[in-house]
Amino acid sequence: MSAQGLTGPGLRVDRLPRRRRVNRAMELLAWLAAAIAIAILAIVVYSVARRGASELNLNLLTKDPIPFSFGNQPQGLANAFVGTLVIVGIAILMALPVGILVAIYLNEFAPAAIRNGVSMVLDVLNGVPAIVIGIFVYGLIVVGHGQSAIAGSFALACLMLPLVARATMEVLALVPNALREAGLGLGIPRWRTTLSIVVPQTVGGIVTGTVLAVARVAGETAPLLFTTSFVGTQTHWDPHHALQSVPVAIFELSESADPQDHARAWAAALVLLIFILIASLGARWVATRSRAKMAAR
Repeated sequence: MSAQGLTGPGLRVDRLPRRRRVNRAMELLAWLAAAIAIAILAIVVYSVARRGASELNLNLLTKDPIPFSFGNQPQGLANAFVGTLVIVGIAILMALPVGILVAIYLNEFAPAAIRNGVSMVLDVLNGVPAIVIGIFVYGLIVVGHGQSAIAGSFALACLMLPLVARATMEVLALVPNALREAGLGLGIPRWRTTLSIVVPQTVGGIVTGTVLAVARVAGETAPLLFTTSFVGTQTHWDPHHALQSVPVAIFELSESADPQDHARAWAAALVLLIFILIASLGARWVATRSRAKMAAR
C-alpha cells in the first residue's frame, strides 16, 4: 500500500462514495417516513369523510337532536357545537393569560433553579393523561357542585396550559438579547422592556401555540365525560350548567343501535377533523409569517 493512501485526504476521498450512499439512503428513509405519515392521514380523512358525508349538511349544525325519533324529522347536533364553542372559549380565557405570564416570568425574570424546576413541572403536566385530569377536576369541582361547562373548561385549560406556556417560552428565547439590552440601555425598566419590546415580537408564536393547544383539546372526550356530560338535547349557552360537546356526542352516538346515529357521529367527527386541519394549517401560516417578520428585522 502506498504512503499516499494512508494520508488524511486520501482516506476522505476513499470514504466519499460511501458517505454519499449513506446520505441517499437516509434521505430515502426520511421521504418514506413522510409518505407513510401522509398516507395515514389521508386514510383517516377519507374513512371519516366516506362514512359521514351523507349527514354533513346544514341541519347538522343548526338542528337539535330529537331523542327517540321514529320519523324522518331533520335533526342535528347544534347543542354539541354550541357547547364545544362555549367550553373551549372559556378554556382559552383560562389558560392563555396564565400560560403567557408563566412563560414570561420563567424566561425573563426567574432564576435558573426555578426556571428548570417549573419547566420540568410543565413537561410532566403535558404528559399527564387526559382522563387523569378529568378525575382530578371531578373530585375538585364536580363533587358537591355538580357538572357544568365551567368545570369542563377548567379541565381543558389544565391540558392547554403547558402547551401555551412552552410555546411562548420557545418564541421568547428566539428574541435577540440585543433588543433587551437596547431597552435597558435607554433606562427603561426591565418589566416595561419585556412588555413593550420583547412580548410584541412573539405575538405570532403565541397565537401559533394557542391554536395548536386548541386543536389538541378540541377532541378530548375523557375530561368532559367527568365534568359536563349529563345534558339534555336543547341548545344552551349558560356555562354554569352542563353543556353537550362534540366529542361526548360522538361517543354517545357511536354506542347507539341506530345506523342514522352512527352516520351523524361520523359527520360530527368529520367537522371536528376539518376544524383541527384548518387550525393546524392556520397555526403553521401564522408561525411562518411571524418568523419572516422577525428575520426581516
